[in-house]
Amino acid sequence: MPPIRLLALPIGAALALAAPLPAGAADTDPVVVPNATFSSPTVPDGQSWVSGVDGWTGPSGVGSSSRAAHPKGFQAATLGWNGKAVALSTRLRGVRAGATVTLTWDDNPDSCVTSGAAPRTYTVTVAGPANPVGNFTTKPPAGKADWFIGRTYSFTAAEDAPEVTFTNTATSNPGCGEMITNLTATQTPPPAEPPTNAGKSDPCAGDQANSPACTTNAGNKEKMDKCPATSRDCLDSVAGKGEKENAGIDQQTQALADFTSTPREQDPNAALGGLCQVANLHTENLEPGDTVLAPGTWWYC
Repeated sequence: MPPIRLLALPIGAALALAAPLPAGAADTDPVVVPNATFSSPTVPDGQSWVSGVDGWTGPSGVGSSSRAAHPKGFQAATLGWNGKAVALSTRLRGVRAGATVTLTWDDNPDSCVTSGAAPRTYTVTVAGPANPVGNFTTKPPAGKADWFIGRTYSFTAAEDAPEVTFTNTATSNPGCGEMITNLTATQTPPPAEPPTNAGKSDPCAGDQANSPACTTNAGNKEKMDKCPATSRDCLDSVAGKGEKENAGIDQQTQALADFTSTPREQDPNAALGGLCQVANLHTENLEPGDTVLAPGTWWYC
């Protein structure tokens, strides 16, 4: 018996092989996130805030790019408004029920929170029993912008166009809300659904099976099945020789030939004569006082 070779792996490598892939690792199809960098509405020059967030619902507002101080110069939405903690929601319209989705974004404790203040916390929620609440904490408050780049949350859509909600959960100074911006999303769509009209493409399915046309077709099929494959006469006796179809083709061919062979007047002056005959029929009974301009000046005739 040949010797057995054992493969030795370092513990770290073995753990790496056994570790499961992170949730959402396979989500690669892009999904449109409404107003993902909160560029709308644009905060007017000289202002820090503007009320409302286009494409989102919730009593919130948008901070200017200078107030947000994001590394890429984006505006940002706040989870605190009018001294209160608020929630902000949007729907991912390009996602169907059953898709797995990975959402990414950046967050910031905002400069209105002084250094040493309580942590700034918020949640991300999506409907569905398989989707736990996502709990997040910004970087420690420092009295200035300090963005965390690349938060992630993965979920399985329980409905078409799932709604994603960010909710401020800070208990200290909740009106000074966390800021978010630069959202992206990717998905793995669910398997394609089978067609719902399967079988309806057959005109003789269901109640139509006993219609005259369908019973005739069924009878002809049975007769054709009994015809020897080499017997053209037998097949012609059931299906016919296409006399009506051939006659129709002949008629169309003749009509095209007649149209093509119709003589055309090549002399413009001669062609004009035929047109003038028609025009003269409409003007020949007019008296000199009936028109401001004489009919002869209207056109070529």
